[in-house]
Amino acid sequence: MDFMKRIIVDPKIMVGKPVIKGTRVPVDAILQRIADGMTTEGILKDYPNLTKDDVRAAVEYSASLVRGEDIIPEIEEKKAAYAASG
Repeated sequence: MDFMKRIIVDPKIMVGKPVIKGTRVPVDAILQRIADGMTTEGILKDYPNLTKDDVRAAVEYSASLVRGEDIIPEIEEKKAAYAASG
């Protein structure tokens, strides 16, 4: 699925937060419900104007953001700081 067809960022909608296209439902609201243990069916009950593909698009969108991050383990940061101080 091409999640970018379902997620938009528009400064005029929810102050530029990523939302499901055609709604004012922010991606982070969907993700928070998933993190809280809510099922897709529960999310769809809260937001009857969404579809399963919208929920899936929110997850894919967040995964794409994380995939683009460089994660440096804390221990490596401490080694680098120690080496620089020394």
